[in-house]
Amino acid sequence: MRDVEGGASTVTEMLRSDGRSRRARLGQGLGDWLKSIAIAFGLFLLIRATVVEAFKIPTSSMEGTLLVGDFLLVNKAVYGARIPGTSIDLPAFAEPERGDVIVFHPPHEPEKNYVKRLVGLPLDTLEMRDKQLFLNGAPVWEPYARHVDDAGDAVHPDMEWQSHHLIAGPPRGYHPTRDNWGPIVVPDGRFFVLGDNRDNSEDSRYWGFVTRDQIRGRPWVVYYSYVPARPSESTGFPLVRWSRLGTVIR
Repeated sequence: MRDVEGGASTVTEMLRSDGRSRRARLGQGLGDWLKSIAIAFGLFLLIRATVVEAFKIPTSSMEGTLLVGDFLLVNKAVYGARIPGTSIDLPAFAEPERGDVIVFHPPHEPEKNYVKRLVGLPLDTLEMRDKQLFLNGAPVWEPYARHVDDAGDAVHPDMEWQSHHLIAGPPRGYHPTRDNWGPIVVPDGRFFVLGDNRDNSEDSRYWGFVTRDQIRGRPWVVYYSYVPARPSESTGFPLVRWSRLGTVIR
């Protein structure tokens, strides 16, 4: 009997020990899994903040370069990026150049992301005459620019800020319009941007210059695009613009 009772006690203890071991292995496995998820999520946030991020085009200000419903991958490392939660800035691979399409925080809405084309660098002189852009006195060839409004020029009171940056100082009676303004000088450390859809773009003409630290990155490629449904249309599967997938942005 003692041998039998002693054997049963040993088996019970072995079963308990095995159960504790399984629970320990399960807990360790769960901990390792959660740790891997946390590391992967942290790497994702770091890459999103410093290397590449996805953006969606909500307005028509860059048509026909970018369309409403385009989803972009933006290279955030090219102009340098800040490591989240620190004051450390990563080195830039390039500086913004004229003709670049850039993503930036506009001065009047710093919490939002805008996409425009950079047309003026620090100390450039810019002017527009009858929709034609002039850079340092010479007309600019802009095959990407689009003009869709044939009804005539437009006046906007927000453009009066330009009078403080005119090349000859603020004259009397300066009344800039959408299609005729300047010549203005871009201050040192500032940049001037325009939408490619010139007649339907809220850009530097209206709210002023962009600073270097407001520039976040350069759009790289369209990874998805669809035709947004109109309010009167029935909802359903979106119409994908297959031909735009993989389009490199220039």
